[in-house]
Amino acid sequence: MKVDLGIWDILTRLIIILLVAAGLLGVGIWYWPVITTNEKMRKEVMRLDEQIKVEEERIKLLKNASDALQHDTNAIERLARENLNYARTNEIVIRFETPLTNGSASH
Repeated sequence: MKVDLGIWDILTRLIIILLVAAGLLGVGIWYWPVITTNEKMRKEVMRLDEQIKVEEERIKLLKNASDALQHDTNAIERLARENLNYARTNEIVIRFETPLTNGSASH
């Protein structure tokens, strides 16, 4: 047998709904700093993952260059010619340099 309590039944249901909503809102407010911190950390992890990829590519290039210098005599010769200005015997080296411009020379 169901008894109709009228307004009290409606108010009881409304209070229960409002308590549940307040509880959910309280949990949301309680965990909001954790959620924002988690989002910041996730962005930082993504940035660091990208940086790791860049550095791994750089390591790969440096390792290839190191291997070439250890095993390839042509690479060593090219490096000596470019950086140390070495040349072979009876070889003529021509260097092209960009002209220096002086602002006062235009008068």
